[in-house]
Amino acid sequence: MRLDRQVVAVSELNVTPMLDVLLVLLIIFMALSIRVHTTIDGALPVSCTEGCDGTSQIVLEVLPGPVYRLNKAPVQASALGQTLNDLFAPRPEKIIQIAGYPGASYQEVITAMDIARGAGACVLGIAPRESYLRR
Repeated sequence: MRLDRQVVAVSELNVTPMLDVLLVLLIIFMALSIRVHTTIDGALPVSCTEGCDGTSQIVLEVLPGPVYRLNKAPVQASALGQTLNDLFAPRPEKIIQIAGYPGASYQEVITAMDIARGAGACVLGIAPRESYLRR
């Protein structure tokens, strides 16, 4: 028996599994992009409208050494925690701003922030150098 027809091999690419894999990867990357997005919450200070004398603001200056000044008054490093405890005790809002001066090391500023947090400060702010140093 003889076949007169020639057998031609036709190769077709089956793209269905490849599209399935691409759609699954697309969904995975979309889900990961939502989880990777991180933010830092910040709050700007409320502007004072009447009768502001600046006494409610607590600013802890960190100078090289470390030397500390609390609202321009010098404070010994050993007494800083107790001084902040006494200052925060009657206040309902325990907010402090840390002003690190040029020459003060990063570790000295972080130590001051840790002491303030241990004394009860709930909100720590970094005082902008230009605005505080001009006073």
